[in-house]
Amino acid sequence: MKLKHHLKIEPYPYQREGICFGLDKRRLLIGDEPGLGKTLQSIGIVDTANAYPALVICPSSLKINWQREFEKFTNKKALVLDNATRTAWPYFLQMGMFHVAIVNYESLRKYFVWDIQGGSRGGFRLKDVVFNDAIKVFRSVIIDESHRVKDPSAQQTIFTRGIVEGKDFRILLSGTPVVNRAEDLVSQLSIMGRLQEFGGRGKFLADYGENDNLEELSQQLYRRCMIRREKAKVLTQLPDKTRTDLYVDISNREEYELAAEDLAEYLRQYTECTDRDIRRKMRMEALVKFMTLRSLSAKGKVRQAIDFVRVFLASGKPLILFCSLHEIVDELCKAFPDAVTVTGRDSAVSKQQSVDAFQSGAANLIVCSIKAAGVGLTLTASSNVAFVEFPWTYADCCQCEDRAHRIGQKDNVTCYYLIGRNTIDRALYDIIHKKKSIANRIMAADDEIPTDEMYFDELASMILASGDS
Repeated sequence: MKLKHHLKIEPYPYQREGICFGLDKRRLLIGDEPGLGKTLQSIGIVDTANAYPALVICPSSLKINWQREFEKFTNKKALVLDNATRTAWPYFLQMGMFHVAIVNYESLRKYFVWDIQGGSRGGFRLKDVVFNDAIKVFRSVIIDESHRVKDPSAQQTIFTRGIVEGKDFRILLSGTPVVNRAEDLVSQLSIMGRLQEFGGRGKFLADYGENDNLEELSQQLYRRCMIRREKAKVLTQLPDKTRTDLYVDISNREEYELAAEDLAEYLRQYTECTDRDIRRKMRMEALVKFMTLRSLSAKGKVRQAIDFVRVFLASGKPLILFCSLHEIVDELCKAFPDAVTVTGRDSAVSKQQSVDAFQSGAANLIVCSIKAAGVGLTLTASSNVAFVEFPWTYADCCQCEDRAHRIGQKDNVTCYYLIGRNTIDRALYDIIHKKKSIANRIMAADDEIPTDEMYFDELASMILASGDS
């Protein structure tokens, strides 16, 4: 099948294959390993088929990323559903103001269910659910991390099954569609409208429920509805390193906005001041306020960072996670008690034990301090690196990424940067990459106040220009 698409970028050959497979099958599961672009492929299927309006159901931490990816790869506009659009979203889609709606699993009931009738002891079935009639507007549904709907009795599974009913395109994405046993596929096949092709639930469980005949099941899945590629198999098509920006909402928005407003006002006073000595003092104070704002943004991302890590670890792949603030390390370790750490608080012996545990596969998450683990360590057990906070220079970014991207690494390395939406993160990130050819640091490596006037003025002008950032 020859692919004629309208995407703004040219997909890799294996991604073109995935898009063509989806256009042919329409109701399918893309099971590629993390970092291979399942998002792009699903968008390519929907856009090439012009299967709009489209609905994306995804984890909370990925909503903004889906919005940006649709608008990055296509000429369509995507709407993240929230309280402000709770009743108006059908109108926006019907009028063509938006082409894609994006919702997290936990909010399916809020936006798409009118009522639940019958049921007992809190339980209910699909026939008990009265859906918002507006769901008929969707021609396609993308279900990201579809292993989240593997439990047939879970509310999110029931709602998802009802929402996809009758849709032309149903695209499930998961690096781990089978978490524990073949039975995990029953609900996902049902959502795809493919379960009857396997003889229905009873026959499927009789044939494969005890994890029997798995080779036959695999052949049937690949023939009927599944495409899956591993990084190692498509390495020749990939760059050595891929960076992905993940935009997330911060949880402390009110506190952040107050601090941002205070900084912006201070910067306005600074730019209006003509006395050289006063400007020098004001500049030092402004830099302290910059650091405060950066810390607030980092703290506000923790909740979504935890959600992202949970989603990622469900793929079965290990992850290297970078941050700076001790309290963020503590929150992450509280959420993931089996994680190991390499931070400034750890002894040399403890650091080595953590590295050994990660490299041997005994731990699948290592939480690293940018300073303590940014150089010297070999963490090639993972080809995936994520940043809750990021360094002040491009060189330091590369140093952290290269804990995985070094001799011994056999895969393409994927680097995820969690960026707080409408925060100072974007300004800092832009400067880091804009100045990547310049060796000077924006901030000293030990977090001392920077003295380079050029960087300060650029950062200040970006903050003032962004208004609320």
